[in-house]
Amino acid sequence: MSYAPNRPDSNISPNPKNSILHDTQPSNSPRLARAKSSSRPRLKKTAAPTGYPIIVHCHLCWDWVWQRPQQFLSRLSRRHPVLFVETIGPDPQLVAPSVRLMEKSAEFPNITRLRLQFPAWRWGDEAYVDRTRREVVQDALRGPLAGQFRGAVQWFYDPMTVTAFAGQMGEIATVYDCMDELSKFSEAHPELTRREAELLARADVVFTGGRKLYEAKRQHNPNCHFYGCGVDHEHFGRARDARTAAAQDVKGLPRPVLGFFGVVDERMDYELITRLADAHPQWSLVMIGPVLKVAEHVFPRRPNIHWLGSRDYSQLPAYCKAFDVCLMPFALNEATEYINPTKALEYMATGREIVSSAVPDVVSNFGSVVKVAFSHEHFISLCREAVGQPDRAAIQRGLKLAASNTWDCIVEKMERHIDEALASKRALLLPRHQWGRERREGAALPAQKSKNRKALRVNGRRQRMKAGVV
Repeated sequence: MSYAPNRPDSNISPNPKNSILHDTQPSNSPRLARAKSSSRPRLKKTAAPTGYPIIVHCHLCWDWVWQRPQQFLSRLSRRHPVLFVETIGPDPQLVAPSVRLMEKSAEFPNITRLRLQFPAWRWGDEAYVDRTRREVVQDALRGPLAGQFRGAVQWFYDPMTVTAFAGQMGEIATVYDCMDELSKFSEAHPELTRREAELLARADVVFTGGRKLYEAKRQHNPNCHFYGCGVDHEHFGRARDARTAAAQDVKGLPRPVLGFFGVVDERMDYELITRLADAHPQWSLVMIGPVLKVAEHVFPRRPNIHWLGSRDYSQLPAYCKAFDVCLMPFALNEATEYINPTKALEYMATGREIVSSAVPDVVSNFGSVVKVAFSHEHFISLCREAVGQPDRAAIQRGLKLAASNTWDCIVEKMERHIDEALASKRALLLPRHQWGRERREGAALPAQKSKNRKALRVNGRRQRMKAGVV
């Protein structure tokens, strides 16, 4: 099963006040408890939203690396109540599942987090995990969360949860935001491909984080839309502000400083990092991020390579302040074939030059800004050029690109697709004699040409069967 990491090198706060307190009492139904959660000062506090609620199923924890799910859902929570259901890695010390309602944060008062963790000895029992996941969430919705998430849109990041939740929560629509080709990652569950196919067939709207992902997924769902990652332009723009101080643990390093932030995992080219460090031992290479599914003995050890581990999202501009060049030293393998790195636009907003391996979506989306290398030697050469003679025109193009691709703009467009899907479903479920009245009253009945109406009726019958309407 897919899960967020449960290991000390993730950037979940080690503060005991923020750590999960395991419920180790054996029981048939996991006891729901509350625990405090860490949060980041990201968005302005908002009033209680009035739109449809959203129930999210995610393989990443809210307080792990701040990326696509958090960026989208934090903004959606301005208008929609959000229940964020997260599962972390199994624990050999548990004898029964642990379930926690995390305390709401002041920064995101409209987001409720429900954290699940399973005993290691039960994790391989898929039927048990599916059943228990569903039961604990339904128990929460009948108990402490009663009435708050009725008629919700279910929003999936983790295809492995589709069996537990799809069609089980009284949802009004299903959204799949495909941020990665998870089946290509190491340790991917053998069931993941089949379950993703089921999710693609069920989803009313599919979003993808990369162009190659879009080309692959739209073959299985016609209502598929490519929305790459956005950027918090103001946040990362602080790296260009004279008032921002460089992080203490890097500002004294020998210059130039070439830096990376992100998850340190199988997607990184460790041989490339080694060769870059050896080619220029006077340079400083700074690598920031939690380690996932990679043993530390794999890391190249050189005096000029600094593996700093996790840093909070709020600290990243201070680290970028010290960078002379931003790096994306990805390996070209199955795990990187479909990625569209979030950090590309974030790097651009810092006003630094960027050097990357030839990841397909980086080449197609950002080739006018990012210096793309097609070999190790080419990568090192591009870094040398970026240090000696930065491409100011490319940096300016990057700043403009970042400014025009904010998370807020993307979320507004995604909401419109969901609204259209809801309007279509509503129209398809209406008796024929109400269609004209709904149109007169302003309902968003899709304008269909006569040649498309047969397809609309067929789709309508499928939707009515899913909803149990004859």
